[in-house]
Amino acid sequence: CRARPTREIGRFGEMSITANVNVTKVTWLSRFGASFRRIFGSWKVTVGVVGMGLIILVGIIGPYVAPFDPTTATGPALQAPSWSHWFGTSLSGQDVLSQFLVGAGPSLLVGFVAAAFSTILSLIFGLLSAYLRSVIAELLSLVSNVFLVIPTLPLLIVVGAYLPNTNYVLLALVIGLTSWAWGARVIRAQALSLKSRDYILAAQATGESTWRVLLFELLPGLIPVIAASFLFTVTYAILTEAGLAFLGIGDLTKWTWGTMLYWTQNDGAFLQGAWWWYVPPGLAIALVGFFLAFINFGIDEFVNSRLRVTSKMKRGRALARFRRRIARTRPNSPLDAHAVLEVIDDLESTSDHVL
Repeated sequence: CRARPTREIGRFGEMSITANVNVTKVTWLSRFGASFRRIFGSWKVTVGVVGMGLIILVGIIGPYVAPFDPTTATGPALQAPSWSHWFGTSLSGQDVLSQFLVGAGPSLLVGFVAAAFSTILSLIFGLLSAYLRSVIAELLSLVSNVFLVIPTLPLLIVVGAYLPNTNYVLLALVIGLTSWAWGARVIRAQALSLKSRDYILAAQATGESTWRVLLFELLPGLIPVIAASFLFTVTYAILTEAGLAFLGIGDLTKWTWGTMLYWTQNDGAFLQGAWWWYVPPGLAIALVGFFLAFINFGIDEFVNSRLRVTSKMKRGRALARFRRRIARTRPNSPLDAHAVLEVIDDLESTSDHVL
């Protein structure tokens, strides 16, 4: 930061009028740091990031800390969880914990690669089709509409049957290629809404280039939509991979959470009551969606000031109700009831003013 002590702001005759002006140099790094602190100030984002961080850590170090070879029989068939096998064993005597740890990495890889590829396609098609005014925009919108009506599951089944075994990146690209159209439509709708805002029109009037308006003016307003699309696609891709594996499509000799679910239904784990076999992969997929949803909610509160105010109002009202209850149930307590009622009135007046 730097400051200049005075600056001339007017002149009257021979006299000049000066004022102290602080000129602060704000860099993109300082803006990023402020945004980072505000985002992680939300407990929802903190819970989501910590939870997803632990799951990603399991996916990275899982193959190295697995106690047994997941394909080798190391105990009796369908043994319940014990000290020797924390997650029990399968029908073939394989260690379920080892299968879970080894299968976490490929499942997460498919999810994040597919989400990244799908989000990039959604952003390109949605943003350009909304901002440009030419035949190219109409063509991009037409392609999005065509992909919307393509039956995704049958296409994935046909393509997945011919994919090379254990090529999870290629499978992720196929899933991303068939799941970007909905995100593109949402981004296009939001971009069309932002396109008529005053700051966009002002940037166009000052002669800013098309790419600068897209990247520095229009794109920041699409951050919540892009984040929601990415986080949703991660969960969708993991579920899609698990669904394809559950149907027996792909290399069933390599472990993912989906192949674990395939072998549980193939060997009758549900009928035999071997809950320790199918609960870990199913619960892990559910937790991925749970933590990603928390991150999405926190980002929405950061971007949408109305949600931020609503959250603060709810906390204030809850505190006011708590203090009112104390004032009523403990009239002889040292707590000043009149002070509590004044706080309540202030909170209610502030809430009415905001609304």
